[in-house]
Amino acid sequence: MSCFPCLPRKDEENAKSGSEFPRGFNALVNKNDKAKTINSGSLNKDGINGNIQTQTFTFRELATATKNFRPDCLIGEGGFGRVYKGYLESTGQVVAVKQLDRNGLQGNKEFTVEVLMLSLLHHPNLVNLIGYCADGEQRLLVYEFMPLGSLEDHLLDLKPDKKPLKWYTRMKIAYGAAQGLEYLHEKANPPVIYRDLKSSNILLDEDYNPKLSDFGLAKLGPGGDKFNVASCVMGTYGYCAPEYARIGELTLRSDVYSFGVVLLELITGRRVIDTRRSTNEQNLVAWAQPMFKDQKRFPELVDPLLKRAYPVIGLNQAVGVAAMCLQEEASVRPFMADVVVALSFLAEGPPLSEASSIPSHIVKPPVPEEKTQYHPPEPIIIDGVERSHSNSSHSENSRHGSSRSSGPMQLQRLLEFNQSSSSMYSKLSSFGNEISRSSSMDSVNSEDSSHQPSCNPNSNVQQARS
Repeated sequence: MSCFPCLPRKDEENAKSGSEFPRGFNALVNKNDKAKTINSGSLNKDGINGNIQTQTFTFRELATATKNFRPDCLIGEGGFGRVYKGYLESTGQVVAVKQLDRNGLQGNKEFTVEVLMLSLLHHPNLVNLIGYCADGEQRLLVYEFMPLGSLEDHLLDLKPDKKPLKWYTRMKIAYGAAQGLEYLHEKANPPVIYRDLKSSNILLDEDYNPKLSDFGLAKLGPGGDKFNVASCVMGTYGYCAPEYARIGELTLRSDVYSFGVVLLELITGRRVIDTRRSTNEQNLVAWAQPMFKDQKRFPELVDPLLKRAYPVIGLNQAVGVAAMCLQEEASVRPFMADVVVALSFLAEGPPLSEASSIPSHIVKPPVPEEKTQYHPPEPIIIDGVERSHSNSSHSENSRHGSSRSSGPMQLQRLLEFNQSSSSMYSKLSSFGNEISRSSSMDSVNSEDSSHQPSCNPNSNVQQARS
């Protein structure tokens, strides 16, 4: 049985619990030397001090699960190797089995990194590693099966018979992927630089919940604005941050740039690099940069397959987030925690259904005919105080007055917007208040001022003068 890099036994004894990595893991992940190697049997199902909970499989078990790796079980292929759909008879579980290509771009080190990363890191937006196989020369990883495949399958180069993703589904995927990156950057200790974020590495479950996969290139980061200088630049062309591709400077903000590329793909439905397009449109980021400066051109970025079915405010905010993530200078890009907050407002669907719109009395002024629905005398609301002509009509008119004045508050609860974080609500709220004030002043002008001396500020002034 051959050997491959893993944790020395001394580090196993000193491992910490939770999401912290054992000491020595930093050296394993971030160094290219082969000095520290032990037998693959050290990756056992008992794990590192209880941290690793993955199972070990024999090659025969996984061959049986995938029907001897038959071509009709093949569901994907990448730099690591081929991915097959399998069925574990022992647990009755459908799984995805990734087999290492011996001549591929990734080797034993990447295999070990992925096993340890996914064994120690757990989050709803990270793919779940069930187990691995290290029999002889065979290297295989066993994941939970994601029925909808990758984001790339549903976004780029769609076949005519395949429906495009709706706007809110796209924002939901972006929000989930951002949460996964936030966990790697902010919650893992030490922080993890994913280094290979792209649409083909974002997998989708049956409800379009995204999960990050393929952690073979992940690297432990120093945190903050400190950076590592990679001896070998790894990743996918187009998704790599410019400073990383140029001089190998790797930080957490490098992942932020990659996320900006994915978000731009979600908005446009275009590949980041597409040589089939005209010269000025082959590079997605370079093509979109001039439009970032002019909000009137934002609709030109939208995927034509959406057929204008998107909220204008949501588009403006999504493009703004993408533009911030794609800043040339790494230090001015936002942290993923800030990106998550910004996208949290965009991921929520419309209040009732995707076809419904905001109530008409919020979007435009009320139609004159609506006044006939109310029986005079109407209540007058000034500074939150409700007044009426007589006690007999007070209760009925109070209901009309309260429903009219509480429109903005109902909208806030309906959309669940945070007033301090959403300019959209503040605009709608002020507009609703203007409607209430205008309707109240109409009532004041329509009634005899002698009937309501205490409600009309002008009449109070005249009384004072007399």
